[in-house]
Amino acid sequence: MRGLFLAHPVEGTAAFAGMLRVDAFTAYLLFVVGSVAVVATGGAVTPTPNGRFSALMCLFLVAMSMAVLADNLGVLWVAIEATTITTAFLVAHGGGRRGLEAAWKYVVLGSVGVAIAFLGIVLLYAATGDTPSLSWADLVTRPGLAQTARIGLALAVLGLATKAGLAPMHSWLPDAHSQAPAQVSGLMSGVLLAVAFAGILRFKTISDHALGTGFMRTLLTIAALLSLAVAATLVLTQRNYKRLLAYSSIEHMGILALGAAIGGQLATAAVLLHILGHGLTKAGLFVVAGRTLHATGSAEIAEVHGLLTRSPSVGRAWLVGTAALLGFPPFGLLLTELAIIVAGYQRGMGVVTSIAVLLLLVGFAGISRQILAMTLTRHPVSPTAAPQVLAPDPAPAIQRGIVLAAFGAVALIPVVAWPLADVLSAAVTVLGATP
Repeated sequence: MRGLFLAHPVEGTAAFAGMLRVDAFTAYLLFVVGSVAVVATGGAVTPTPNGRFSALMCLFLVAMSMAVLADNLGVLWVAIEATTITTAFLVAHGGGRRGLEAAWKYVVLGSVGVAIAFLGIVLLYAATGDTPSLSWADLVTRPGLAQTARIGLALAVLGLATKAGLAPMHSWLPDAHSQAPAQVSGLMSGVLLAVAFAGILRFKTISDHALGTGFMRTLLTIAALLSLAVAATLVLTQRNYKRLLAYSSIEHMGILALGAAIGGQLATAAVLLHILGHGLTKAGLFVVAGRTLHATGSAEIAEVHGLLTRSPSVGRAWLVGTAALLGFPPFGLLLTELAIIVAGYQRGMGVVTSIAVLLLLVGFAGISRQILAMTLTRHPVSPTAAPQVLAPDPAPAIQRGIVLAAFGAVALIPVVAWPLADVLSAAVTVLGATP
């Protein structure tokens, strides 16, 4: 199969009357979905088995896999809508009134996003003229499309940006991620956002071929800078550590949007590696957040302190995971972020890249301060916080090992990037990136 992808990276293999396709990009994303799912579900503690919850989780994974496999843009839309339906129930699971409110907000805003995407797909279909088609493989080879394609592509990307958590369509994300169970938050942050962004990359390929690179570069640059600015501003004053991780997800989606806007082989390969590294890291950190909530009984940063000495297994996991998330050496997110920054300067986007770097530094400082207060500070940050008696870490050794293995895999990304060069190159070729 690897040989098939490398020999014919763009053609891929179609199935079900052209509705689905498998190419190097699809195979890579399926690997990401599977890897992050193992961490999120295998590393999280589930106090009471629930058949309905497990069934919804399976349907959620099926919907994300279908979105990745879709060649027909209508099938892609249906799969993205299916993720909204399944995760709405998962967000509200066991969350009480706040969980229900977060689920409703997610449903309303998510539905608005997919409705906008639907309108965009309809306009794109109309722009194909006398030989209408929704096949991605066909559209990326069309010599030209009608002018309505410009509006259609913009609306489709705007709608998917809602699901991807890109500003200004991001407001559902902090509430949903903070109220959902740990494994659901891990999957939503680690792969749902990435799957929606993969759809954006598919539409970008169509746009670059039919309209030139400038149109989509402008849209993605605006989304990237807005996302980085929103995240950098809000992590500084965030009081809830699950919401802190949610805003970090917005930041990393901004990094992906910046890499896609820059384009080229280096930036696109870095985007693909960043999807994997961020997915593993964020799934592990949301699992750790669930363990912290069990141990302390609070999701407020001001009420959590001294974890490294009071609950060493939780405190160590927080520090290692945060180091991976912030791109400390030797973790792979440092490699991917540096590659995107270098590509930005090489391709004439120095001003935009410099602004992004400044915003990343602000976010770095905000997240570091909050996590260090939770893990190293011996006394409550808030003078009114009562002394806590921590419950034992509920995670058995095997679940702790899964999370630490995920962080270890992120550290090995710089090592495995070279052996994966051929596969990444094939996936980059599928997306139409040029030097």
